[in-house]
Amino acid sequence: MTDRATVYARIIELIEPLNLKKVALTEATTFAGDMEMDSLTVMDLVASMEDEWDIMIPLNMLPDLETIGQVADAVAGLVAKKG
Repeated sequence: MTDRATVYARIIELIEPLNLKKVALTEATTFAGDMEMDSLTVMDLVASMEDEWDIMIPLNMLPDLETIGQVADAVAGLVAKKG
């Protein structure tokens, strides 16, 4: 079982190499606005998270996931369902 804090910490680790603008990463940091990630980079991150936790993040969920905190909530929820 993986708790949300562990999921959040690992997501930060996965984002760090993609954070080319070196923005401070917090729960409220946005992918498009703050980090200026393009869609290909976001999809690479999604693939990394799916591999990390052996989950599938539905594509229709992605538009609602604007911040790191929202992604951590969604991934923790998917991991819990899988568990």
